[in-house]
Amino acid sequence: MGKGTTRRTFFAVALAAVMALPASAQQMDQLTIMAPAAPGGGWDGTARVMQDVLQSAGIVKSVTVENVAGAGGTVGIAQFAKKKGDGKSLMVSGLVMVGAILSNKSPVTLTDVTPIARLTSEWEAIAVPADSELKTLGDLIAKLKADPGSVSWGGGSAGGTDHITAALFAKTVGVDPAKVNYIAHSGGGEAMASILGGHVTLGINSASELEPQVKAGKLRWLGVSSDQRIPGIDAPTFKEQGVDLVIGNWRAVMAPPGISQVDREKLTAVIDAMVKSEQWKQKLTERNWLDNYLSGPEFERYLAEENQRVTEVLKSVGLVN
Repeated sequence: MGKGTTRRTFFAVALAAVMALPASAQQMDQLTIMAPAAPGGGWDGTARVMQDVLQSAGIVKSVTVENVAGAGGTVGIAQFAKKKGDGKSLMVSGLVMVGAILSNKSPVTLTDVTPIARLTSEWEAIAVPADSELKTLGDLIAKLKADPGSVSWGGGSAGGTDHITAALFAKTVGVDPAKVNYIAHSGGGEAMASILGGHVTLGINSASELEPQVKAGKLRWLGVSSDQRIPGIDAPTFKEQGVDLVIGNWRAVMAPPGISQVDREKLTAVIDAMVKSEQWKQKLTERNWLDNYLSGPEFERYLAEENQRVTEVLKSVGLVN
């Protein structure tokens, strides 16, 4: 084989190797992900799992996570919207933020950022301290009906998924949602400290956030909001205990407003490569997250529909006028 042939073969192999890399790996060296909540909660966990997977899978060379807590993500989105044209930033968002924007009458909404993709969904759950007098969901319902204010619900931000679930739970069992004694927290870590410290009657959060404390024997399940039992979590559903309520949470990522079409395509490629990686699939299994990936125009349509749905729910339970 001549030198020319050898050289051409070398370059052909090199080109093939480059083309085999994820598109995003050729496009991005660094990325900042905002978790619009305090450390320890679902948004923070999502951002840090993304950081781990994007770097370990070689999709983005360097990923930084920043936390901006407050008001169900509305403080974070207000800051994020100022990053106009920044094609190297993402913000974790989701159903909690949809509700918080409405209930807090936030001047900055999801229409002020650039939708990239919905990533995951997961089920809500109710758990109590291990020594709680509430042994079953029936005990909780009886206590609620006797005196709604005597049950304090410790969860995330006002108007978020936890709050919506608590209000809908009360409504479903025949208790006025407006009388729900909901104690809002700025992040999952703060909420968990309140639950474990006995400052609230019960905790309401995603099942995956509560599970470690249940496994440690510090909390005990009362029920989960799924339509059927969740694999790996030994908790009865609301429905099998006579409460006809099924509700789930979802999480997504957004880009700043005003980014170029090229940057939008790059960020979408980054997320597409991430959700298709083996590392991401492993994290979904570890955390009991459901793969709910949706991007492009379909995700934009979903956001519009979800905003309308949440508006109607919050109005029906008195959280929004």
